[in-house]
Amino acid sequence: DIFVVTTGKEMVDFITDYLETIRKRRVFPDVKPGYMRHLLPESAPINGEDWNTIFADIERVIMPGVTHWQSPYMHAYFPALNSPASILGDMLSDAIGSLGFTWASSPACTELEIIVMDWLAKMIGLPDDFLHSKSPTNGGGVIQTTASESTFVALLAARTEAILRIKAENCMEELDDAEINSRLVAYCSDQAHSSVEKAGLIGLVKMRYIESDDKLSLRGDKLIEAIKHDRDRGLIPFYICVTLGTTGACAFDNLLEIGPIAKNEEIWIHVDAAYAGTAFICPEFRKWMDGIEYVQSLAFNPSKWMLTHFDCTAMWVRNSSALHRTFNVEPLYLKHENSGQRLAMDFMHWQISLSKKFRSLKLWFVIRNYGIKGLQLHVRKGVKLASAFEELIRNDSRFELPVERHLGLVVFRLKGNNELTECLLKKLNSSGRLHCVPASLKGTLAMDFMHWQISLSKKFRSLKLWFVIRNYGIKGLQLHVRKGVKLASAFEELIRSDSRFELPVERHLGLVVFRLKGHNELTECLLKKLNSSGRLHCVPASLKGTYVIRFTVTSLQTTIADIQRDFAIIKETATTVLKTYGIPENRISRAIPLAEIKKRTPGFGTSLLLSNSPMTPKIINASFVAIFDQQDLAQEFVRHFGKHMDLTGNSNPSLRRRIKGLMLTDKQHRQNKPTKDWDLECEKYSLLKLFEWYTLT
Repeated sequence: DIFVVTTGKEMVDFITDYLETIRKRRVFPDVKPGYMRHLLPESAPINGEDWNTIFADIERVIMPGVTHWQSPYMHAYFPALNSPASILGDMLSDAIGSLGFTWASSPACTELEIIVMDWLAKMIGLPDDFLHSKSPTNGGGVIQTTASESTFVALLAARTEAILRIKAENCMEELDDAEINSRLVAYCSDQAHSSVEKAGLIGLVKMRYIESDDKLSLRGDKLIEAIKHDRDRGLIPFYICVTLGTTGACAFDNLLEIGPIAKNEEIWIHVDAAYAGTAFICPEFRKWMDGIEYVQSLAFNPSKWMLTHFDCTAMWVRNSSALHRTFNVEPLYLKHENSGQRLAMDFMHWQISLSKKFRSLKLWFVIRNYGIKGLQLHVRKGVKLASAFEELIRNDSRFELPVERHLGLVVFRLKGNNELTECLLKKLNSSGRLHCVPASLKGTLAMDFMHWQISLSKKFRSLKLWFVIRNYGIKGLQLHVRKGVKLASAFEELIRSDSRFELPVERHLGLVVFRLKGHNELTECLLKKLNSSGRLHCVPASLKGTYVIRFTVTSLQTTIADIQRDFAIIKETATTVLKTYGIPENRISRAIPLAEIKKRTPGFGTSLLLSNSPMTPKIINASFVAIFDQQDLAQEFVRHFGKHMDLTGNSNPSLRRRIKGLMLTDKQHRQNKPTKDWDLECEKYSLLKLFEWYTLT
């Protein structure tokens, strides 16, 4: 496609130039809320726009409002780095467009994720319990969208385990889950990320914030006090989020102290190492992981510091069965032949959402392109630069460092009251020359969009949606939808034309549900053979106990020729299935009314030539027969169908005698005596009777 090649190259060139010249751009935009409204129309375009017009609006509309996270002058929040390898990996992933919710939905997507997560676990020094390949307890890793989501997933899994345990310990299976849930209490540091609070709100559990020490670290003694206080009130401690690298100051909770306490109290430990996790690739920074043997789950973001752009969060669990018990919903259409096998992982049971992108591809590209040594070099460079900035701050007596620096985050302020530092920050950011954010080391950081979704971070997804709407326009998108519905309707008619199939429910939009008539085993066998052939792919569903096949029009490239090709494969495979089960092809034949035949095939009509002839078929393919006169009919019929049957009257005396008797008893033929052309008349009549047999069969 010339359009894809041309515009694709243009976009790659733009991206390259953008990253190479990013130093020349204001890091923080100089715009006011609502700046874009007067730059764009209120409604989507009716017709698709020219790509050059859309492309020009990147600089006119988008770039003035971009905060440039890849800029060397971006010092706010945490890193959100990308790299050429990561960008290329996502380009390929987007082109493939896999949705890897089950192994069968995309084996490569699932298996690469398993392998890459094991690589990464070894790179940061996790115990074997967290590996897919070695864990005796069904542990392993999964790529989630954000660390916020991982925190929530872990909390829900911990809640499920706590409820099951309490029921078992008290031998009270009838005890209501909601009643137990109302008594559950979770813990985190007062320096924990705001997403931990959000997880508690959505999970409907109490979240207890424990005061950190003077180094902003959660310690064991404070945890013991909190647990005792809550147990005295009849509450049930079940979960603690330990932060390794807090948002405000990159402080580290004392996992080595917390671990044994949580183990004794049967509390699930989840480690949030969103930023700092990348540093654990370097052995010298793994001291903060002491106590990891007590942990049930851990997450960090390669999308922060590991050169793999958002979204990409690595999460590991010691026992994935806890996730399965929490998220396992498995309708028939999501099952496959290898369901339940350890090597055929279904990651839909490890996460909140069903679908997942092929995120492991960009992570795989990055790890292979940089290697462990290259990534270690990258981390150490960041730490070294932060250390250099720290020294510059120390050299100016007007500033102070209120907390110890860890890794690549330096926290500083102007000496004096808070107003001075706040004024300094506002002036720095408004200049557009660099960008930082504030923190309250004993408070909660507030950011835009944090109340809009489970996760804090948000990808720039609206950009691709904007491109699509403008490129196709409303009419173009309507045409696309209607085409899909029309193709589904065409497939539906093909199914109706074969009496071996049935449509158990009415078709809506682009989904056709069909099955082989008979017991479910026939349709199940048909689907397995279709999918194993690799020529097309469908999934099953169960409609009130009836096994059906779901046929959806999914691709932008699907044509009517593709639909016809697929139906031919389905018919051919159905024949094989019926033969395998020893079921005759005509077991489900039925008389088809003339009106129905004409409706299905407009070109199939009544032949005036034969309609008044006795003992002949009244309904034939008129498009074939009616164009021949009586003299040419025999010759043409023999040419088309003669290779499939014996049409010579001389070779079949019995047939000749039957035809002669029929003709002599018929009114029309009783008035005419046999002539010297008798053999020719017999041949013509036999051909018509054979035509009748061929048509009806």
